[in-house]
Amino acid sequence: MSPLGPFARVEADAPAPGEIPGLRGAPMRTPVRTTEATAGPGLWPAVLGRLMTRQLWIELYGLPGYALTLRGRRAQGFAATPRDFRPVDAAPGKLLLGGKFVLAGASLEAAAPEDPWNRPSPTRAFAVELHAFAWLPSLMLQGERGAREALRLTLAWATVFARWSPFAWDPALLARRSFNLACAARRMGEAATEAERLRLADVLGRQARQLLRPPGGVAGRAERLVAAATAGCALAGAPGTGLRRRALRALPSALARTVAEDGGHASRSPEAGLELLLDLLTLEDALAQLSEAVPGPVQAAIRRLGAAARFHTLPDGRLITVQGGGPSSPARVAAALADDEDAAAEAPSGAVGGVARIRSPLLTVAADIAAPARGAWSAAACAQPLALEIVCGRDRLVTGCGWTPRAADRQGLRLGPGHSTLSLGETSTGAPLGGWKGELLGHRLIARPLRLEVHRRDGEGAVWLEAEHDGWVHDFGLLHQRRLYLDQRLDELRAEERLHPAPGQKDVVRAIAAPYAVRFQLEPGVQASLARDRRSILLRGHSGRGWWFRTDGPDVAIEPSVHIDEGLTRRSLQIVVRGSARTDSETKIRWKLSPAGAGGEPT
Repeated sequence: MSPLGPFARVEADAPAPGEIPGLRGAPMRTPVRTTEATAGPGLWPAVLGRLMTRQLWIELYGLPGYALTLRGRRAQGFAATPRDFRPVDAAPGKLLLGGKFVLAGASLEAAAPEDPWNRPSPTRAFAVELHAFAWLPSLMLQGERGAREALRLTLAWATVFARWSPFAWDPALLARRSFNLACAARRMGEAATEAERLRLADVLGRQARQLLRPPGGVAGRAERLVAAATAGCALAGAPGTGLRRRALRALPSALARTVAEDGGHASRSPEAGLELLLDLLTLEDALAQLSEAVPGPVQAAIRRLGAAARFHTLPDGRLITVQGGGPSSPARVAAALADDEDAAAEAPSGAVGGVARIRSPLLTVAADIAAPARGAWSAAACAQPLALEIVCGRDRLVTGCGWTPRAADRQGLRLGPGHSTLSLGETSTGAPLGGWKGELLGHRLIARPLRLEVHRRDGEGAVWLEAEHDGWVHDFGLLHQRRLYLDQRLDELRAEERLHPAPGQKDVVRAIAAPYAVRFQLEPGVQASLARDRRSILLRGHSGRGWWFRTDGPDVAIEPSVHIDEGLTRRSLQIVVRGSARTDSETKIRWKLSPAGAGGEPT
């Protein structure tokens, strides 16, 4: 047995400061190229249609008398107190009582009797959470004093933004604000005068009515209707009844387009599915308080989303982070699954929402094996085919950079190098829509259709998963195949990255070779030590248990990387295996992950 020899130890630097650097009110953006070929013929009709309808709604909703159309019959009070099942941290609410708003990694001082509505926000992300009333649940934990301050801030917002505006009344923001208000309104009303209570009910009713009107589009429609129905449950009398009936009539069709049969969200983001599940659980609770039956399609969506959330939850209690979805938190995931009849059952093998899982007693491997969402659903999609996440024990070692829409200034992390997969040359299998088109339509992913083939075999003591995609055929004529073999007895993962010419591509004139990079993004805090053989790396997660990563790739390095956590940037590490692939023949890169001490030591 050869000695281990000295290690070149590499550790991540201290975490970066909490906020992402950028100009006040204008986040930095990573430039990305979008060619007309990848954009496809359907982009321009969407652009022209959005230009015309956006201007129409701005002109209509901006009319001086438009607010009068939102009045409806005025609710005289509140009926239900919908329960938001999301866990809440009381600390931001305590700071807010002192006049300090801490949101999205930034802060703003606005002590009473001042308010934050007539002053610039430090960042756009801060402004989004501010106007979504993301601060409200924490403030409501502060007792009667918190309820009084919440009421003051809400009525101050209603005074400043009584008229519709594109940002403050944006459909997604409006949905979150209405949802948060609906959950808190009855308790806020108990701390209000009669006049304040009536005004608060009117504010909530107006916003819920706006949610039932265009624009908004198909993506996010289910979330908007759930928020409107929840507000209808909170409002008493005929106004509340009318709101929730209108929303509940439209909700089944929206859920059918949003939630697939296997429970996957149409955006393919596991986190988006979890958040919709939590919203639906709140609606279910509110209807129960009113002794009203939950519609069958809503119950079915809750069951399917719950099953998908269980599947997408890895052994560390968090979600897999693919397609713009963050890991969430163990407490949030547990809250969503607390009343799930199958929550205690072991997550099944197979694939849900385009994600496959294979596992052994100590290893869990999750792979993205489907094409990203397209069109309006792709606003958070990522061009990272066959991305991997690996949990060893309860340590998440291999992951992605964690990009979510909360990090809108880091669009480049949606490309291949932002996750644990192979990238080829200087190109990408897709790119976020940028420039004025991106501002207009959202930064949806623009890419050629991606075709994937997946094969899985379960044997005695082993699992074989093989997936292949054609994302590199147009530029290089190559198919990328990722083969995974998990030895369940040894807790050992053996893998092969295979680049080979696609049928019918050999006669096309191309460069003879293309550089490749196979990246393995490491969770922040994971230690990586490169052995003397330059082919082996010792990984240690938070538990301290060691795992060997080995490869026969020609060039192996440990390099700095970044990880997005709740929209904020942290420093991390990545393993990068580099080489050159011929475009007229086959190239293979093999790698293995095994417990430290198993299979001998590197020389």
